[in-house]
Amino acid sequence: MVTGASSGIGEATALALARAGARVAIAARRRERLERLGRRMAEVGGRSLVLEADVAKPEEAEAIVARTVGSWGRLDIIVNNAGLMLLSPIDRARVEDWRRMLDLNLLGLMVATRAALPHMRRQKDGHVVNISSTAGRVANPDASVYAATKFGVGAFSEALRREVYRDNIRVTTIEPGAVATELREHVPDADTRDRIDTWARSMRQLQSEDVAAAILYAVSQPPHVNVNEILLRPTDQER
Repeated sequence: MVTGASSGIGEATALALARAGARVAIAARRRERLERLGRRMAEVGGRSLVLEADVAKPEEAEAIVARTVGSWGRLDIIVNNAGLMLLSPIDRARVEDWRRMLDLNLLGLMVATRAALPHMRRQKDGHVVNISSTAGRVANPDASVYAATKFGVGAFSEALRREVYRDNIRVTTIEPGAVATELREHVPDADTRDRIDTWARSMRQLQSEDVAAAILYAVSQPPHVNVNEILLRPTDQER
């Protein structure tokens, strides 16, 4: 199951998994995009399950896990990718934007993971992939709460790994740098958005497919190998 699958990293990851032979449940709010993605997956021989949901709502995060297991009988990999990057200086930020990021980037990821664990434990097998960011390692101005959510993803992932490794469940954190996706389009503060866009255009940005390849590498390792973290930046990204 891949959350945030209607665009960017999630879409590319769903396609990569489909090409590798996986059945993939694709979850996001934008159903039309999911259905279009499902058709593309079918073209490469993949099977999809479209799950229209807002992962920021705990009941919907739990429901998509239940529907995946109900449809296919198991859940081997969950890629917690859904996220928002609503950057602004702290004194100009809207508390509602902070809440949206906390609910989606962190709480939604945690709730979906919690829902998946009983099934993976019963299988004695599973892999949780959590999408973080270089912002989960370096907290920059205007990115305070976004960085807080991504630092939280790192802490949650390591605690999770130490809880579930005896059940043969693997945990991987993916930390991309600048990626050419629509994520920056949603930055509400115009000055911050302009600055971030200028910074990103100054380098050869990662493509969504680059991050998807890293995820596929992690989940394709032999059962005794757990790739705990993958940090990947554009070659010419400094921080």
